[in-house]
Amino acid sequence: MKEERYYSVRMRAAKNGPHEHGGKHISGGELLSTYSDLKNSVNALLEKGLHHSRGTPDFMQIQFESIHEPIKRIQPLHIDTNEADTVEKGRKLSRLLLEKVGIERQVIEKAFTEWTKYSGMRGAILIDVHSGKRIDDRQEKGVRVSRIDWMKTNFELWADYFHVPKSTRIREALVIATKVCAHPATIAELCWSDDPEYTTGYVASKKLGYQRITNLKEYGDERGCRIFFVDCRKDLNAYIHYLEKQPVFIHWEVENETTINRKK
Repeated sequence: MKEERYYSVRMRAAKNGPHEHGGKHISGGELLSTYSDLKNSVNALLEKGLHHSRGTPDFMQIQFESIHEPIKRIQPLHIDTNEADTVEKGRKLSRLLLEKVGIERQVIEKAFTEWTKYSGMRGAILIDVHSGKRIDDRQEKGVRVSRIDWMKTNFELWADYFHVPKSTRIREALVIATKVCAHPATIAELCWSDDPEYTTGYVASKKLGYQRITNLKEYGDERGCRIFFVDCRKDLNAYIHYLEKQPVFIHWEVENETTINRKK
């Protein structure tokens, strides 16, 4: 990276008061920014929070803090898109993909049951891949992946190369999935958005890459899902610290690309 100070810029927006006072989560966002670009970064997150299909917020918090830790650069996961014409077929495929990385069926079913208890949360549920039990202590808040970004110009080069839409939504989701799956404790991630107008979700892992599934929830459903299947034999505190505090830039380099003839 350039010898320049970077800042973590974060936004959260809610309706009917702050999240901690029972407000409905509307939107959230994460950026890494130089000092000279802070104003643009804050404005980008402000626009994101003000214009969301979940509603108009009456509470928003935007904050930034200086980053002192070295920033890691990670190559993005490869991407495939799987078409599912019903939610039932999409959920079935998500289960099959999770089984493909070695997660037992009963653990997957326990995770889906656990999700229904906390489907309004902002962060992720951590599920022990061996028992199916939730192992974080964050309750409704969950664990939020932070200090992440992918420069737009580099993302667009990647999108052109793989003939992927230059969608901000894809970029943001792939940034999270790539950081999460880069840690050795992560077995897989299952996710779909809380945006009522967006029904596509994904299963991601180092082994499978980023597997988009076009129907993982019904249109109009505001319940989102983010589950990390974790090997709890690793240091859980160190894992959560990595998710929340380790700064990561996703950066694609064509000369390192070994994926050939994958579905776009």
